[in-house]
Amino acid sequence: MTELNALTGRRIAVTGGAGFLGRAVVAELTRHGCPPPFVPRSADYDLTTEEGVDRFLADAQPDLIIHLAARVGGIGAHDANPGAFLYDNLMMGALLIERARRRGVGRFVCVGSICSYPAQTAVPFREEDLWEGYPAETTAPYGLAKKLLLVQLQAYRRQYGMDGIYLMPVNLYGPHDNFDPETSHVIPALIRRCSEARDAGRDVVTCWGTGVATREFLYVDDCAVGIVRAAALYDGPEPVNLGSGQETSIRDLTERIGHAVGFTGRFEWDASKPDGQPRVCLDTRRARDGFGFEARVGLDDGLARTSAWYEASMGSG
Repeated sequence: MTELNALTGRRIAVTGGAGFLGRAVVAELTRHGCPPPFVPRSADYDLTTEEGVDRFLADAQPDLIIHLAARVGGIGAHDANPGAFLYDNLMMGALLIERARRRGVGRFVCVGSICSYPAQTAVPFREEDLWEGYPAETTAPYGLAKKLLLVQLQAYRRQYGMDGIYLMPVNLYGPHDNFDPETSHVIPALIRRCSEARDAGRDVVTCWGTGVATREFLYVDDCAVGIVRAAALYDGPEPVNLGSGQETSIRDLTERIGHAVGFTGRFEWDASKPDGQPRVCLDTRRARDGFGFEARVGLDDGLARTSAWYEASMGSG
């Protein structure tokens, strides 16, 4: 752990630190001996406003910011709220970066999204491919808002010497995820639906799309390890993928989740609903070479842990 000693004496603020990924990042920082980071709550600081950001920075006095706060959701939520997804994510990031620069914050770690990649990116996604086309329509407003923060950090590095880095995690899952049926991503949504179908004795679960699309998934604790390692060890203007490097079809994912939950029925596919991006799988070599990050939790193990947490904490079974 000595290689991460650069973090132990810093005043760290983690936006979104009470959220799904944020609580894992805070736990990882604590594991490395860092003092408790400052975690702004949305009820106290509106980070989409100049006043909220300035007050947060005055209260936190950070020399390292890890920016995780975001408005996020599944395909349905993106489809219903494209303007809010663009505005909230753009304003939070742009204001935080600018105000942090003015205050002389020593280091800024911005966590972006693989939704910024072009819809037809060749697999595996290489960071160099980020500007090869337009993102998938279903999540483009969110993805473009996040991508602009990369441009801002690179511009500020060139003009002001600001020490900012940009990370792009793949689809995350794990305990404490959002299991709300209206806004959840694919893994928590399917865990909930399979669990409810099992408990109700139903033998069919209907899923969005065709099941042909592929995704890559990263267990949330693994992602936290990657973010903390990057915060301590990475220094460069280029974006960095964080992922497992393992591609899985949505159809295969549903079967794995059914097995983890104990649902023995079958899945039907509603092809009138969008699949989203056709394929997602990352080239993770830059993270491995740049700060020694490789995912450790396999998908089946992670699904078992996540479904067990859901059953214990939220499920009815």
